[in-house]
Amino acid sequence: MPATLALALIAIVGGALLTYLYDGRVSLAARMGTGACTGYALLGSVETFYASVLHQDRVLILTATIFTLASALLVFRQIRCQVLTNICASADRLRESCRRPGWKEVRYIIFYSLLIMLLWRVFDRVMFESRGEVFTAFVNNLGDLPLHLQVISSFVHGHNFPPEDPTYAGTRFTYPFISDVIAAVFVRCGATLRASMFVENIVLIVALLGVLHRWTWELTKDSMASLLAPLLLLFGGGFGWVLFFRDAAHRSDSLLRFLAHLPRDYTLGSSDLWRWGNPLTTLLVPQRALLLGLPVAICVFTQWWLALQEEEESEEKSAETAFESDSPVAAAPQATHPRRWTYQKNQSWIRRMIAAGVMTGLLPLVHTHTFLVVVAVASCLALLFQRWLSWAVFFATAVSFAAPELVWLAHGSVRTQSFLGWHVGWESGTHNLLWFWFVNTGVFIPLLVAALLWRDKKQYLVQTRLLYYYLPFLLCLIVPNLVKLAPWSWDNIKIMIYWYVASVPFVALVLAFWYRKNGGWRIAAGGFFLVLVWAGALDVWRAIGGTTSYRVFDRNQIDLAVEIRQKTPARALVLYAPTFNSPIFLTGRRSLLGYPGWAWSRGLDYTERQDKIRRIYSGEPDADSLMRREHIDYVMIGPLERISMSANEAFFSHYVKVAESGAYDLYKVSSD
Repeated sequence: MPATLALALIAIVGGALLTYLYDGRVSLAARMGTGACTGYALLGSVETFYASVLHQDRVLILTATIFTLASALLVFRQIRCQVLTNICASADRLRESCRRPGWKEVRYIIFYSLLIMLLWRVFDRVMFESRGEVFTAFVNNLGDLPLHLQVISSFVHGHNFPPEDPTYAGTRFTYPFISDVIAAVFVRCGATLRASMFVENIVLIVALLGVLHRWTWELTKDSMASLLAPLLLLFGGGFGWVLFFRDAAHRSDSLLRFLAHLPRDYTLGSSDLWRWGNPLTTLLVPQRALLLGLPVAICVFTQWWLALQEEEESEEKSAETAFESDSPVAAAPQATHPRRWTYQKNQSWIRRMIAAGVMTGLLPLVHTHTFLVVVAVASCLALLFQRWLSWAVFFATAVSFAAPELVWLAHGSVRTQSFLGWHVGWESGTHNLLWFWFVNTGVFIPLLVAALLWRDKKQYLVQTRLLYYYLPFLLCLIVPNLVKLAPWSWDNIKIMIYWYVASVPFVALVLAFWYRKNGGWRIAAGGFFLVLVWAGALDVWRAIGGTTSYRVFDRNQIDLAVEIRQKTPARALVLYAPTFNSPIFLTGRRSLLGYPGWAWSRGLDYTERQDKIRRIYSGEPDADSLMRREHIDYVMIGPLERISMSANEAFFSHYVKVAESGAYDLYKVSSD
């Protein structure tokens, strides 16, 4: 575990040091937030490259590479001075806060301390053990957690480089896997599966808070809005709290006991009307790829905004100084000053665009949907802000870094035609679309409209330039409500979450603005905020309060997995009944077919393999030839195989049993 924490720290510090190459005056905390997510993305990408292309000892070379990269930057005097300045400034602020604490400093410390403690509890419940069994507290994680455990195990125990789909043997792995590569590296450094995911998750969620705080500040220059934005993301929800009050009114015990044992979630699944969910419990907890991709994308959005600002300011300053140089009273030295100043500013925004391009280039295998969003939004912004050199630099850099990953994705077995099709209304079904979104997001959209249109003293709350910057993100809501972008239409939420994240700063801004007006406006702002976060907070509380626990693997499954890892080759192909929680997922061994829902949602045709599996388990005349043709090495027979596959145990009794645990048996069927 110490080696895991050391490697995580190296990745974070390395990413933070890289920010000195492109990000000017920014606090050390902001650098650490950016460095955490970008450093992790680099960690997973470099590991994949070494293991897949160079076939080297991965962890040692990977650690040496990142440490060398981080140390090399300190050779440059300018960067070294900036680092020392940042550290000294942070230390001075800390000493001043301890000596004469003000309300602002105390507020920040209390706010983020409580938030981090809560998130610690949240991610501690993502995967936990009890009585030798594995559980999760989040129902939305019940299907995702076993998948990620299988992928991580395939990298750790199955030598799965270059990555082959562990749930669909023989095909390239096109599911975004970099976040699981990072966890696998941590396991190889001595962490358990649970600890490896926790270390990665808690760092990324804190980094997300940091980069969202900074992005909101850069857009709004409002400190209160910067504090509200993370809360709106983590606890956002719709009008599900109405159901909570209905349940409370019909409770049979005390209110405190009811709160301690909430009967259901209030943002998703209560009926076919509730489909948006709470971003934390519905997306950030189960979808590890998004948890890495989202903060990286926000870093890209921040660099765009700052680069566009700096380029425009550079042009304005150049025009002003050029005018002054034409004046008869202009001094001779001033004539050369504009060129030097412009060069320095140009260097700044070009570096920002290069950095944004590098981050974007890492995204295809980090989170493919995020990559598509970033490229689409960038294309729209290029048309709105016609800074052709800036955007040329960005796209050239992004394409250069993304090209190998895109080539990898293009040669997969995915049926791309299953990803596109008209599907108006997303998951609204028979419900009115406007009513559907109003119920699912509450007053979020009305407040967003109010923020964009609000005028005070003949000045809009959101300036025209900022409005133009926001407009492309609206497409992340509009397009997924018209077109299906994945075999499972609900997966469109992976695009729509970017509309929500981009809108959060503006909703936070209007709430902060009304709160400062005092009187009835302050009461209204507080009321709207509670309406926005109450349902989501209930769902988070239900998960962390111990009310929910969903078993993923029992003791016999875990014991069998240990035996399989000890008695079978790393690249063995094991047959089992397709399900979401087979013990094979903990072994790193390959699967002919994992859970059909995973294959379908990724555009893979699983029907033929499913039929072959059924025929093999039935012991049909061609069962032996099918196992040889599919290169199956081992067959597992457990309770599910006996029930759903009608496993012919007499047929398999002719093979050697190599492992057993409880009702589970493993047979070797290959001659090798």
